[in-house]
Amino acid sequence: MTDKRLRLVFAGVLPLGLLAPVPAQAACSPLSLCSCTVSATGVAFGSYNTLAASPNDAAGSVRVVCTLLLDLAGSFTVDLSPGASNNYAGRTLRNGTNSLVYNLYTNAARTQIWGNGTGSSLRVTQSFAGLLLVDRTIPVYGRIPARQNARAGAYSDTIIVTVTY
Repeated sequence: MTDKRLRLVFAGVLPLGLLAPVPAQAACSPLSLCSCTVSATGVAFGSYNTLAASPNDAAGSVRVVCTLLLDLAGSFTVDLSPGASNNYAGRTLRNGTNSLVYNLYTNAARTQIWGNGTGSSLRVTQSFAGLLLVDRTIPVYGRIPARQNARAGAYSDTIIVTVTY
């Protein structure tokens, strides 16, 4: 198994968004004979209204592309770090001492927190069989809960995406 990490930076100036990272390269183990690329598209939250009754939802994605040199079957797992808060239950975007609680989810209903399998978070695992090219785009669902008292400014957090082959 090869472990590849990709750093994502969440940032914005109310509106909040996710800056797209440079793709990271990963090499599979010698036994699986493959070459992989990991990249992500931004989660653009748009404007956050502190008085709105509804949460601010947005989506992005993580893309994993592997070229297999043999007709193989296997899987890969995608984990997300908790960010600067070190807490999957309440990730935070920060602006100095100011913060906004947000989270990232594996499902559109935003009920399953995406993490590394600890602290009530889930991992995302993708399987493949009989393919010479694996190209998977996995959605990342984001939510900033409603009615948080936040000052205008640039808020950010850093999430590490870890893809294990």
